[in-house]
Amino acid sequence: MGDMKTDLFGAGALRKAPQNNHANVVHQLGLEIVRGTLPPGSLLPGDAELMARFGVSRTVLREALKTLAAKGFLLPKAKIGTRVLERSCWNLFDSDTLAWHFECGISREFLASLSEVRAALEPEAAALAARRRTEQDVSRLYVLIERMSDPQISPEDFAAVDLELHLAIALMSRNPFMHSITSVIEVALATSFRLSSPASGSVRILEVAAEHRRIVAAIDAGDAEAARAAMRLVIEAGARAVAEAVS
Repeated sequence: MGDMKTDLFGAGALRKAPQNNHANVVHQLGLEIVRGTLPPGSLLPGDAELMARFGVSRTVLREALKTLAAKGFLLPKAKIGTRVLERSCWNLFDSDTLAWHFECGISREFLASLSEVRAALEPEAAALAARRRTEQDVSRLYVLIERMSDPQISPEDFAAVDLELHLAIALMSRNPFMHSITSVIEVALATSFRLSSPASGSVRILEVAAEHRRIVAAIDAGDAEAARAAMRLVIEAGARAVAEAVS
């Protein structure tokens, strides 16, 4: 997960502010590409202009552009320049890319796509976790459920615990590809809680905690099918709540 925050109520971004010149160039240009200020097909300004704008050396600038190219945002061509690529080329599983979408404002269509990806992958992660669980894994999940079940829990703490639970289940699958979806889970939950927090009252807190407890109980019992079904219900309920909030 790198340095992605667990504060899902952060002011508009999921990542910490850039800490160095390289990160700042990547962040600013990435945001401008996602926002459309630098549209697909356009050429970036020349090196001299970008170096002056960001106050960086040619080496720092070139490394930043390489980072964006690796994310599928840019294509440098000799004697032509560096071109912004179509959105279909972007790596949407990349944590920076997702965070930039969040910071620019996520559309209803993007939210729906996030929910579809979660529904396709997280239930399978839960099923694998049920097959590959350890006592230590299960104990950790029950600790999180107890924290989630506190009717006095704050919305911020509830969001953090919910995220921790979902990420723990993904990692319990022992499938390295499932680790790649943790950024998707974080952005989806961050957006969900900002639009419609289930921690709006003690009754709803207990209801949501009970829904998650069913996932944990199924994993504990080694029941892959029940874990899959319980996770799917949780994701679908969250998607409905977000859709209603957006509407």
